[in-house]
Amino acid sequence: MTVFAPSRPAGRAAYVPSSELVPDVLAGNVSAAARMISRAEAGYTEASAALAEIYRHAGSAHIVGITGVPGAGKSTLVSALIEAFASDGHKVGVIAVDPSSPFSGGAILGDRVRMDDAAQSCRAFVRSMATRGNLGGLARATLQAVDVLDAAGYSPIVVETVGVGQDEVEVVTAAHTIVVLSAPGLGDDVQAMKAGILEIADIHAVGKCDKPEAAAAIAALQGMLSLGAARPGSGWNSPVLPVSAVSGERIVELKEAIGRHWAHLRESGELAQRRRSIGRMRILATARHLKFDEEVGEFEMLVEAVVSRDIDPSVAARRLLGLDDGARVK
Repeated sequence: MTVFAPSRPAGRAAYVPSSELVPDVLAGNVSAAARMISRAEAGYTEASAALAEIYRHAGSAHIVGITGVPGAGKSTLVSALIEAFASDGHKVGVIAVDPSSPFSGGAILGDRVRMDDAAQSCRAFVRSMATRGNLGGLARATLQAVDVLDAAGYSPIVVETVGVGQDEVEVVTAAHTIVVLSAPGLGDDVQAMKAGILEIADIHAVGKCDKPEAAAAIAALQGMLSLGAARPGSGWNSPVLPVSAVSGERIVELKEAIGRHWAHLRESGELAQRRRSIGRMRILATARHLKFDEEVGEFEMLVEAVVSRDIDPSVAARRLLGLDDGARVK
């Protein structure tokens, strides 16, 4: 079943306290999971204790990040992976992070509609989330949504990002297995192969493998990986897999590679390192968000001061973080 839950409780339905949703989430209730994710995304203070309780029951799921340059075909690939994992009996969860609408702040669904057909027959839970301006390719409540699906028994949980550039690689500290999708013929192959992208990948997938340009893209990736442009600190050798999400060609091989990487993490001890990295990132990201929320009024004053050239951006940043002993902006 595909779930696109509303961002707020329905007006005519009685509001159920978040604490009362927790047992239903743990029992795998789809509606309860959708409502809890909605409250996490909306930032309801009332849901904080419930989300903390859910977090204590999460931690078993395999989190798979799918990223790559915009236009590479990530949504189509996720649709194919839903079917492949479901055929093995997996209960698949998908958090698809979209750019925010500049007017409403909501998710621009775009190609999410094509996931619907795959999910309808596969017990998959698909949820789109808006970035709301958050950098790094992830929405602010992405990992809280992952916690909810994890506690509800979904695994693997696929996190599809907006589409990254060289510096927007937050997904690397949010997932256990990172699949970087490249596509030949976009005119963006060099950007996709820059070191910042190469180093985050556990698996390289080259989409649209039936195109004549695919062989060149595969050879270029393999060549750069042979020169050492791979993810540091891991005993895993990142494979380069040509795939076609439209025809289904070699999707099973990609699914199996994802499974082998999950087994490698557990057997090598690297899983503990990745979980530690995820925990560190979540603490720091939450601290940044809380700090920004508390200082939003002063932030706007600092923006005005920078625009008027009264102070420079470096001084403004230090004042916002409380690192500058100078007078606050009035």
